[in-house]
Amino acid sequence: MEDTYLLKHPGVKKKILVGGTGPLPHFPPGTKLVFNFQTLLDNFERTVVDDSRLAGRPAEIFVGKMFKLEVWETLLTSMRVGEVAEFWCDAVHTGLYPIVSKGMRLIAQGKDPLEGQRHMCGMGNLFHYHSTGFPELDELMRTPQPLIFIMELLQVGDPMSYHRESWMMEKDEKLSTVPLLHMRGNALVKQRQFQEAASEYKEAVLLLKTVQSREMPGDADYMNLARLIVPLELNYCQCMLELHEYYEVIEHASELLDKHKDCVKGYYKRAKAHAAVWNEKEARRDFNMVAHLDPTLASLVHRELRALSERMKEKYWQEKDAYWNKLDVKDAADEKEKKESVDEEEKKDAQEDVHTGAW
Repeated sequence: MEDTYLLKHPGVKKKILVGGTGPLPHFPPGTKLVFNFQTLLDNFERTVVDDSRLAGRPAEIFVGKMFKLEVWETLLTSMRVGEVAEFWCDAVHTGLYPIVSKGMRLIAQGKDPLEGQRHMCGMGNLFHYHSTGFPELDELMRTPQPLIFIMELLQVGDPMSYHRESWMMEKDEKLSTVPLLHMRGNALVKQRQFQEAASEYKEAVLLLKTVQSREMPGDADYMNLARLIVPLELNYCQCMLELHEYYEVIEHASELLDKHKDCVKGYYKRAKAHAAVWNEKEARRDFNMVAHLDPTLASLVHRELRALSERMKEKYWQEKDAYWNKLDVKDAADEKEKKESVDEEEKKDAQEDVHTGAW
């Protein structure tokens, strides 16, 4: 089929590659669109920049939710379910593609797409750091150009009938979701489903950090959000302790304590993790910080330190026994080898005596 310009959208051409099924869907605000896409450079080689199939999951946007690359909503709402179409878009529509691509790549890697951003708009962040972290996207930032999008519309969902992805939620929706995640996590802990509970706490932390990234560091709202994050991080660390993921606890507790140096529970959970992996010096330091910050816990700390000493002694004697056992085995092997050598020499002497008697 020949290229056709989309009406009321200058700078966009569409070519249907595979026809879809049924009539053109209705797309009210909030409609979830699930699709696969390829992004190509408009050059002779049609160089592939992104391919959602390589990420292992299709992409999603929601109609009317201010997706950064507005033209994508235009493209997808011109399609039928099952349709595959190729769109050529002028540079006026593709200037923000590097930002969108970077975010989707980080999400595909399981990372927070806003992690590390300063309090400014997305474009401002790119200008501040001069790089997206992906050379091919940096080149598109330097030289905005037309792009080709090959899209396959897989599914059109009913508005609000889906589990909302955190990056698509409005601020108020994110903040109202956090207590629900917190309660679900607590309920799962009571059922000793620690892995599932950790996922709930982690999602709640991500929501709060996403909202916090839009606030000015040091402002009241920023600090209030930081305080809301603390118990969720502590609950996550407790789940990781139960799952014996001790280095995960050390990493998260250390990050928390960098920002909240008086967090008694943070020191306690990190101390327990250090003790579990035989980091005696670090465990003692953190346990002592617990007693220093909250003297009412001195007896608890005393018991923990005593238990740590007993475990370290036990480990010492186990290692010593293992060392001596190895020496005993080595000595036995050496003795056996020596005996076999003597026996071999005696056997040779006997053989020589027999030969000598024959002469």
